[in-house]
Amino acid sequence: MAFFETKEIVKYFGGLAAVNGVSFRVEQGQICGLIGPNGSGKTTIFNLINSYFPLTKGEIFFKGEKISGLKTYQICGKGIGRTFQVVKP
Repeated sequence: MAFFETKEIVKYFGGLAAVNGVSFRVEQGQICGLIGPNGSGKTTIFNLINSYFPLTKGEIFFKGEKISGLKTYQICGKGIGRTFQVVKP
């Protein structure tokens, strides 16, 4: 069981696939980075993880529990949070 895992996650905005079939696993204690050029879907993936955007397709798991489909506050309650690069008070 992975500590965190995405399985074939997809997000469409209209006819545009911002994220298409992304899968990855992070084991407990592992440090992982997400890199890519501007517009490659990195921020969208983080928004899918915390349910800011709903998935078009796929599943997300945390500690073996499916979290895709949960509300943002429920995901936060499980210990997953995020910060923003530019803070706007």
